Amino acid sequence: MRFWLILGFFGQFLFFMRFLVQWIASEIKKKSVIPVPFWYFSLGGSMVLLIYAIHRKDPVFILGQSLGFIIYTRNLILISRHKEKKALG
Repeated sequence: MRFWLILGFFGQFLFFMRFLVQWIASEIKKKSVIPVPFWYFSLGGSMVLLIYAIHRKDPVFILGQSLGFIIYTRNLILISRHKEKKALG
């Protein structure tokens, strides 16, 4: 029981970190930006919370985290492809 509670809070912490990273990056640039670590924290938080949701057998939470996981992964793929294309010239 305690393990699952700690895991759930850890997932929430990762999700919080994505907002903190985005806020700091935006303050530094003085405009709204979404840095790459935002997507990694999103993916990590989503994965941990999805595991927690599956354990809790919460279909609403499972659906929400599953869709987020797909979107965050897709954004990282797009970022990677853009960097590769840029490197090739």
